[in-house]
Amino acid sequence: MSFPLSLILAGWFLLAAFQHLLWKYQRKYRDAGVVDVGWAAGLGFLALLYAALATGDPVRRMIVGSLGGIWGFRLAYYLLRDRVIGKEEDGRYKALREHWGECADRNFIFFFQAQAALDVVLSIPFLVIAFDPRPELSGWVFVGCAVWLLSVVGETVADSQLAEFRSNPANKGKTCRRGLWRYSRHPNYFFEWMHWFSYALIAVGAPYAWAAWIGPLIMYVFITKFTGIPYTEKQALKSR
Repeated sequence: MSFPLSLILAGWFLLAAFQHLLWKYQRKYRDAGVVDVGWAAGLGFLALLYAALATGDPVRRMIVGSLGGIWGFRLAYYLLRDRVIGKEEDGRYKALREHWGECADRNFIFFFQAQAALDVVLSIPFLVIAFDPRPELSGWVFVGCAVWLLSVVGETVADSQLAEFRSNPANKGKTCRRGLWRYSRHPNYFFEWMHWFSYALIAVGAPYAWAAWIGPLIMYVFITKFTGIPYTEKQALKSR
């Protein structure tokens, strides 16, 4: 089995064009938070693209297209509604804009395009499953689907609880400690990371199955070291 480079490049080109449109939006409205919406939607799009054009078992393609598509577009919709529409620019990007000054628009071009490239790398687990030719479904597939369901439900509940908490003006300057947030400072990030294990489990036994572990590995590094928890903690210390 080999992955056609043309399919990967086509997906990258389409996401790069999409992120460029989002960059133009941020330049006009001074809101770079749309990059996160594009990142999530881009992964959902790649899951559907690979499911439609790959040559693996049709059932496996349907599974990865459904799981990746639902997860990606659900997250994109949540980010659009919770952080973009009618909201001020996210504190992370506002800080970057101030730090970069006159170079902000130029630097954001590279930042937005980096998200398109990251989507292509993170979509490797989708590729592994979509090109898996085996017609039989092992128990690992069902375990992976169960992990996916638990993760997406958990992330959705965490997002909903936080959004409800923030919607109450009386909670301004306070830290959410209700529901899942009572047990973890970042349940949304936990379930986001956990979600990536589902594809690695579904891919067990497939050609290049090891490559599907790229998802949870990369997401752990980004969530704990770069764009996830560090920035969230920094902003929380400033505001709460």
